[in-house]
Formats: sequence, structure tokens, C-alpha cells
Amino acid sequence: MSPDPLRIDIVSDVMCPWCVIGYRQLARALEETGTAHEIHWHPFELNPHMPREGQNLRDHLIEKYGITAQQSRQTRSQITALGAELGFEFRFSDDMRMHNTFTAHQLLHWARELGRAHELEMALFAAHFTHGRDLSDIEVLADIAGETGLDRDTALEVLRNQRFARDVRAHEGFWVNQGIRGVPAMIFRSRHLVTGAQGVENYARILNHLAEHEG
Repeated sequence: MSPDPLRIDIVSDVMCPWCVIGYRQLARALEETGTAHEIHWHPFELNPHMPREGQNLRDHLIEKYGITAQQSRQTRSQITALGAELGFEFRFSDDMRMHNTFTAHQLLHWARELGRAHELEMALFAAHFTHGRDLSDIEVLADIAGETGLDRDTALEVLRNQRFARDVRAHEGFWVNQGIRGVPAMIFRSRHLVTGAQGVENYARILNHLAEHEG
């Protein structure tokens, strides 16, 4: 009898570059180790009080983390290089903006109910970091949903009437109450929490350890 797939819960925000890097590293480790798995995405807002118009990314990093403009450029260069190694293209620009993602998480909640959250999560990462699309705009979000094979009109209706706003708030609150304060946060088998982008080798080591001791 084959073992049950390894459950991996990923708490993430599509504005977080380390979330897509961490996922890509994990995905490569899963492939290298041949680990049967199932991934479940969960919402987290890096900037819950961000205004509707968002904020310039460079200014945001300087203000939030107390770094210099040069350090901000170095960080973005490091992220771009890591992404390239993992087959993901970051296109940072001086006018790139950060936005609140509460609305995007509502769209992801709807997609989750349809079993399509993973495809949409990947599409939103690419939309923001590669193509510079505004993920606070419900028309843009509906377009992305349509491009991933979901019904655009239904997506727009979901976002206009805020159908899943309360569910997303509850879901976010659950993870905060579990002690999650930063992302990516990956929980293996609902028991083992790993935070941050750990690198392919470390993820492979984690996967092999779980297979050996809990398989």
C-alpha cells in the first residue's frame, strides 16, 4: 500500500517574494525526493493597513524595515537572482507598488472551494512580480481568474459583493492565533512548522526526515 500523501499547509501572501521563492524551493525538493504530497494554501496579509492606492515598493521596504535605498536595491537583486535559479522571473522596477491583498485572498478562497487555489496562487504571484499588475483592482483580479480557467463573471461578482470577506478574516485569524507572524510558514503533517524560504537542500532534508521517522 502506498503511503498517504504528505500534507503541507502553506500560509502565504502573494505580495511576499519569499513566499514564491520558498514554494519553488520546496517544489524542487518534493520532486527530487519523489515525495507524494498535497498542498493547501492559506491567507496572510503582510500589510493589512495598506491604503487602497498602495505604496511604492522601494519606499515601503525602507520605511517598514529601516533599510537604506542601497540595501533595498541589494535585496531586490538577491531575490531576482534566487528567482531566476528557480525558474521564476522577478521584474522589479522603481515604480512597483505594494498593495493590500485582502480582496485577492477572497478570490483565492473562492478558488479553493473549486479546487483551483494552487493554479490561481501561482498566477497571482506571476501577475504581481513578473507582470506588474495591480492585485488590488477587482477587474484585474477577475481577469487573472479568467486566464486561469475560472469564470471571470463569477469571480467579479464574488469580489464585488465581498461574499467571502468574513470567511477570509476568520481564516487569517486562525493562523495568527496559531502564532504565525510572518510568511512563508509551512506546516508539515499539521504538526511541524517551518518558516522562511529554507532552500532546496534543507527542504529535502526535512522531507527525508519525515519519510524516515513518520512515513
